[in-house]
Amino acid sequence: MVGNEVNEDDRPWWRFGMMWLVVGGLLAVVIASTAMAVVAVRGGDTSVRELAAPTADAALAPAHQARNHAATGGRR
Repeated sequence: MVGNEVNEDDRPWWRFGMMWLVVGGLLAVVIASTAMAVVAVRGGDTSVRELAAPTADAALAPAHQARNHAATGGRR
Protein backbone atom coordinates (compact mmCIF):
# COMPACT_ATOMS: atom_id res chain seq x y z
CA MET A 1 0.00 0.00 0.00
CA VAL A 2 1.23 3.40 -0.91
CA GLY A 3 -0.10 6.36 1.06
CA ASN A 4 -3.87 6.24 1.66
CA GLU A 5 -4.64 3.75 -1.09
CA VAL A 6 -6.74 0.80 0.00
CA ASN A 7 -6.24 -2.52 -1.68
CA GLU A 8 -9.54 -3.91 -2.94
CA ASP A 9 -8.91 -7.20 -1.14
CA ASP A 10 -8.70 -5.41 2.22
CA ARG A 11 -12.32 -4.25 2.12
CA PRO A 12 -14.97 -6.13 4.15
CA TRP A 13 -17.40 -8.36 2.27
CA TRP A 14 -20.32 -5.92 2.49
CA ARG A 15 -18.36 -3.26 0.60
CA PHE A 16 -18.45 -5.17 -2.70
CA GLY A 17 -21.30 -4.12 -5.00
CA MET A 18 -21.48 -7.43 -6.84
CA MET A 19 -22.21 -9.21 -3.56
CA TRP A 20 -25.27 -7.01 -2.97
CA LEU A 21 -26.48 -7.67 -6.50
CA VAL A 22 -26.40 -11.43 -5.94
CA VAL A 23 -27.75 -11.39 -2.37
CA GLY A 24 -30.37 -8.76 -3.20
CA GLY A 25 -31.74 -10.80 -6.09
CA LEU A 26 -31.98 -13.95 -4.00
CA LEU A 27 -33.54 -12.07 -1.12
CA ALA A 28 -36.15 -10.55 -3.43
CA VAL A 29 -37.11 -14.02 -4.70
CA VAL A 30 -37.44 -15.40 -1.17
CA ILE A 31 -39.62 -12.47 -0.05
CA ALA A 32 -41.83 -12.66 -3.15
CA SER A 33 -42.33 -16.43 -2.87
CA THR A 34 -43.17 -16.14 0.84
CA ALA A 35 -45.70 -13.42 0.08
CA MET A 36 -47.30 -15.53 -2.65
CA ALA A 37 -47.50 -18.53 -0.30
CA VAL A 38 -49.26 -16.39 2.31
CA VAL A 39 -51.73 -15.09 -0.29
CA ALA A 40 -52.42 -18.62 -1.52
CA VAL A 41 -53.03 -20.02 1.96
CA ARG A 42 -55.10 -17.15 3.35
CA GLY A 43 -57.05 -16.24 0.24
CA GLY A 44 -57.89 -19.64 -1.16
CA ASP A 45 -61.14 -19.78 -3.07
CA THR A 46 -63.76 -22.40 -2.44
CA SER A 47 -63.40 -25.48 -4.53
CA VAL A 48 -65.32 -25.98 -7.73
CA ARG A 49 -67.05 -29.02 -6.25
CA GLU A 50 -68.43 -26.91 -3.39
CA LEU A 51 -69.70 -24.31 -5.82
CA ALA A 52 -71.27 -26.86 -8.16
CA ALA A 53 -72.83 -29.11 -5.50
CA PRO A 54 -76.26 -27.42 -5.22
CA THR A 55 -76.80 -27.30 -8.98
CA ALA A 56 -75.19 -30.63 -9.87
CA ASP A 57 -78.48 -32.56 -9.75
CA ALA A 58 -80.25 -30.02 -11.93
CA ALA A 59 -77.45 -30.08 -14.47
CA LEU A 60 -77.54 -33.88 -14.70
CA ALA A 61 -81.35 -34.13 -14.96
CA PRO A 62 -81.42 -34.45 -18.79
CA ALA A 63 -78.84 -37.21 -18.67
CA HIS A 64 -80.76 -39.10 -16.01
CA GLN A 65 -84.00 -38.76 -17.97
CA ALA A 66 -82.37 -40.08 -21.13
CA ARG A 67 -80.80 -42.99 -19.27
CA ASN A 68 -84.09 -43.90 -17.62
CA HIS A 69 -85.94 -43.57 -20.93
CA ALA A 70 -83.46 -45.91 -22.65
CA ALA A 71 -83.58 -48.42 -19.78
CA THR A 72 -87.37 -48.64 -19.70
CA GLY A 73 -87.86 -48.87 -23.45
CA GLY A 74 -89.74 -45.59 -23.67
CA ARG A 75 -92.39 -46.41 -21.05
CA ARG A 76 -93.24 -43.74 -18.56
